[in-house]
Amino acid sequence: MAYQAGGQRSELRPVPECPEAQAYLEDYAALLQAVPFPSVVVDHAWDVVVANSAFETLFRGVGPHPTAMPWDNFLRFVLFHPDAGTVLGEHEPRWCLPMLAHFAAALERQGQDHRLQAIRREIAQDPIMEAAYRHGLPHWIRAVGEAAVEHDGAVRPLLHPDPRWGATDCRIVGETPKTLQDLGYTRLTLVLREPRRAASAPRRRVRARR
Repeated sequence: MAYQAGGQRSELRPVPECPEAQAYLEDYAALLQAVPFPSVVVDHAWDVVVANSAFETLFRGVGPHPTAMPWDNFLRFVLFHPDAGTVLGEHEPRWCLPMLAHFAAALERQGQDHRLQAIRREIAQDPIMEAAYRHGLPHWIRAVGEAAVEHDGAVRPLLHPDPRWGATDCRIVGETPKTLQDLGYTRLTLVLREPRRAASAPRRRVRARR
């Protein structure tokens, strides 16, 4: 089963061998297409299994990258794509650090996973990213608290390419049904909020002439 969205991903990802599970994912992909907000299903290593058209639209302006396209692996996109900050507002503190925290937790649980290990090696090869992971991340978690690293319920800034949205915020909603959980997948939806408008200038009162 290939990536389910408006196009085909460049390579196949591991999917359940069970025909019933494959059929469920295909139907779930159809469900996601009816969702107006960007919505994505990822596995434990953040490889994208299913994404809807609204998710593709959000990231349509990012340039090509061999390993960090948002519809291939969302974690890699946040950490390594040079265009990530053009879509994810306040990229480092509001997106990168929480994702690093989730990655650290996943690596602690599944340290032998080869895909997680590959991401860890990429982090180590970037001196700035490595310093953030080893030193900045623990300090940040102590400063903001454990709750700040959670995705579900978090409100984070976005720069949407559609001018009807523009600079806005999204609330990340985790809504993973049991069947997806049993398959090792997680669904996240970015619920777009009303665009942030510049405050209008105060009106000046005009005195009527006598």
